[in-house]
Amino acid sequence: MDITPQHLSYVLRLADTALILGQRNAEWTGHGPILEEDIALANMSLDLIGQARLLYSHAAELEKSLTGRARTEDDYAYFRAEREFANYTLAELPHYGPLSGTAHADKDYAVTIVRNFLYASLMAHLWTALTASTDEQLAAIAAKSIKETRYHLHHSREWLIRFGDGTDESHRRAQAALDYLLPYTREFFSIDDVEDSIAAAGIGPKTADFEAAWLDDVREALDEATLTLPEPVKHITTGKHGEHSEHMGYVLAEMQSIARQHPGATW
Repeated sequence: MDITPQHLSYVLRLADTALILGQRNAEWTGHGPILEEDIALANMSLDLIGQARLLYSHAAELEKSLTGRARTEDDYAYFRAEREFANYTLAELPHYGPLSGTAHADKDYAVTIVRNFLYASLMAHLWTALTASTDEQLAAIAAKSIKETRYHLHHSREWLIRFGDGTDESHRRAQAALDYLLPYTREFFSIDDVEDSIAAAGIGPKTADFEAAWLDDVREALDEATLTLPEPVKHITTGKHGEHSEHMGYVLAEMQSIARQHPGATW
């Protein structure tokens, strides 16, 4: 299998999104709305960060073959600048959502649940497709990750329905979170040179190929939750191209600060 820069970029894109969403969900640790959810979010964060670690290790092998440069998973996570990260913008958004007045507002669990549902619904399709990748290591990572993602999807879907078909307040919050977050999912399905290249090589699919199936899954859950699918928007965010929201720098500052203060430290 020929290794190309697009191949490396694709693996890093997957890894970065898993890492940043794992970091975001970890913000609930010790602050969950109930003990069971505190533990659930912590476990899902560990799943996502574990996926990121496997992908970063694979990226290091690809980069070594491509450029001769030796890197580690810590190099990718802790010692890259904001514009070097290629995660979906959706992953980096804070939990407080559209109903808060300031950036210091309390986290809104409806935002967390809706985001996890939209992302896990995507990854259930993507990991499944990647189990047939011509990149055998990526296929193996996908086979492991799909099991975790199915649980994430089940968890978030059940809570989405509970919120939407619950009280007036829980319904209002779930609908507001959906209205806020759904426009960011357009980035999932925007095609670029990276996806064109990896699709041609059989490494991975074009996500646009299962946009309709993803939307069917989302609609089915929203119908059960008595929530309304927002009207589509034209704007497409660009996190996967390194152009992030104003929130990304704060995520990285918190995540990277210890490693940057003590470079080379071991635990």
